[in-house]
Amino acid sequence: MANAVVLDVSELEPPEPLVLTLEGAARLQPGEYLRMRHRRVPYPLFDTLDQQGFGYLSRGGRDVACEVLIWREGDSEAARAAEAMARELPEWRE
Repeated sequence: MANAVVLDVSELEPPEPLVLTLEGAARLQPGEYLRMRHRRVPYPLFDTLDQQGFGYLSRGGRDVACEVLIWREGDSEAARAAEAMARELPEWRE
């Protein structure tokens, strides 16, 4: 079963959320995904995750504006667990 590593950056100022999220993603072990909680949608993060070989899903959070679920591409166990978690989170509202 995959494990979530929770990282709450909702109170941090730029560039700390980006730096800490990328560091956390780099430390992921097989079967782990990062559940990053933020007060806004971290658009600059998404291109970097794509370039560095990570999969991700972003959703609205329950008590924060945004949650991003991040896993290493090719880690199907972590991807399935992140996708299951994403189904439990609110969809984006326009």
